[in-house]
Amino acid sequence: MTDKLVLEQVSKEVGGQALLENISFAVPAGSILALIGPSGAGKSTLLSLLNRLEDPTGGSIRLDGVDIRALDVLVLRRRVGMVFQRPSLFPGTVAANITYGPALRGEKPAQAAEEYLKEVGLPPEFAARDAQNLSGGEEQRVALARALANGPEVLLLDEPTAALDKTAAHQVEELIARICRQRGLTALWVTHDLEQARRVSDRVVLIVGGCKVEEGATADFFLSPQTETGRAFLAGRLAENSGEVH
Repeated sequence: MTDKLVLEQVSKEVGGQALLENISFAVPAGSILALIGPSGAGKSTLLSLLNRLEDPTGGSIRLDGVDIRALDVLVLRRRVGMVFQRPSLFPGTVAANITYGPALRGEKPAQAAEEYLKEVGLPPEFAARDAQNLSGGEEQRVALARALANGPEVLLLDEPTAALDKTAAHQVEELIARICRQRGLTALWVTHDLEQARRVSDRVVLIVGGCKVEEGATADFFLSPQTETGRAFLAGRLAENSGEVH
């Protein structure tokens, strides 16, 4: 299987503090990779590097074999979409939010806003709704529709269900996973929910203290992690932020 994204020795330092150190892994095209690890490990920071919300201080990131720094940043962000834990919808209608990206580029979206709404499980009437008056689950679905309207090849998902109630979280999780499979999207999914990682991903990367500790097929990792840190993390014996084993 061809690799869609390849990270080599990626590091990020801010104010003399290393947030990420020499992270290397590849993401096969059309697969879902879960980024797991304790809070403060650097998972969200890593996502931000993949569509250049921030730039690494070392190493390289390649998309289809091309260093992302060689790509126009707007082109990169069209190809690599992002969905955050708390969506920031713009004032205005739901339709205006969904078609914002193509409109900004002077392009027509591949399909009408109502079609994207249907894809994310919302009725077409939502197109005329005020984007500021939606439930959490509805907001996340609209944010996903907005990302899809850009025609991405890769989705970066930063705890997309963490702020939702249990029912909405389960529905949105299933929705995102299904859309990724149907569209053949490559996805990196940050989650603190290990059962979610087990359900949705093909591979996992465990990050602790800014370093990659373990990587492997999801089923293999959950059955038999290869490192003491991995075993401690699954057993709940890894301290948040510090990564120390208890």
